[in-house]
Amino acid sequence: MFEIEKLIRENIKALKPYSSARDEFKEFTANMVFLDANENPFENGVNRYPDPQQIAVKTALSKLKEIPLSQILLGNGSDEVLDLIYRAFCEPKTDNVITLPPTYGMYKVLANINNVEEREVLLTDKFQPNVKEILNVADRYSKILFLCSPNNPTGNSFSNESVEILLKSFPGLVVIDEAYIDFSSEISWLQRLDEFPNLIITQTLSKAYGMAGIRLGICYASLEIIAVLNKIKPPYNVNELTQQRALRRILTKNKVQKEVDKILEQREKLIQKLKSVAFVEEIYPTDANFILIKVDDASKRYEQLLNKGIVIRNRTTQPLCENTLRLTVGTTSENIKLIKALNEL
Repeated sequence: MFEIEKLIRENIKALKPYSSARDEFKEFTANMVFLDANENPFENGVNRYPDPQQIAVKTALSKLKEIPLSQILLGNGSDEVLDLIYRAFCEPKTDNVITLPPTYGMYKVLANINNVEEREVLLTDKFQPNVKEILNVADRYSKILFLCSPNNPTGNSFSNESVEILLKSFPGLVVIDEAYIDFSSEISWLQRLDEFPNLIITQTLSKAYGMAGIRLGICYASLEIIAVLNKIKPPYNVNELTQQRALRRILTKNKVQKEVDKILEQREKLIQKLKSVAFVEEIYPTDANFILIKVDDASKRYEQLLNKGIVIRNRTTQPLCENTLRLTVGTTSENIKLIKALNEL
């Protein structure tokens, strides 16, 4: 039996959360005279504090994803969500987390910030989780396992079989980072959220929704886990402008899907063109809006592309990624320029 109470830090259990003016009087959209929050009374659109629980945005997400409002938490980007998970469940200098390099670098950075041991288990040569080694490395102080699927920087999704074994066998929380799920043919683990009480899923509006500039990260988990995270989140962590822009974008589902379809179409065309580039040695399978390729000399090719006015990502320093470049799928004209530059080299 998974018991969330055994994972929560003792000081967090005892914590009395801060209560803001907007927590105490929740009907702040009503036609009232608001003299409770020491705000500037002159209306300019942002003179009032934002909704601390972002109800309008969560309601739209709840309808879109078919997940109850009480199982959704929003953050100032996914990085804040991940940091909240660390702070709620990981005791500094005592607990550990497990990451699977090559993967998203902020898991390691946040472990260092929170003074939590990070145990690394490399992916297999097929960029899949090494399930046996992960479970071998885990102990009673292992609080979080991070699974980035589709994975950054490799682009592939992890096998459902491996993920399910880990969900059933890992002693702590399993965080599945689905930042790129909208570009994947795989079904989101949101469909099975209620099956696994230790499952946390993070998503974002930065990729498919094209809103990296507003910084909105999303966390889906059990009612109990969300309640713990709400207890420690800053009262006004998502600003009013972000909430307004996010809501408008979420409500344009068809437009977002058309953009995703266009990116997927361009991704396939880019893959086909890359096959004819002389120094491209391997094109890795991808479920994301980027492609990882292996070349003859990644650092050399990176510099050459920079000189042609094209910025990509050199991933050669990452484990299992020697001489690899990561290419984001751009617009049609940007992709044409990329292929033209590659062929010129």
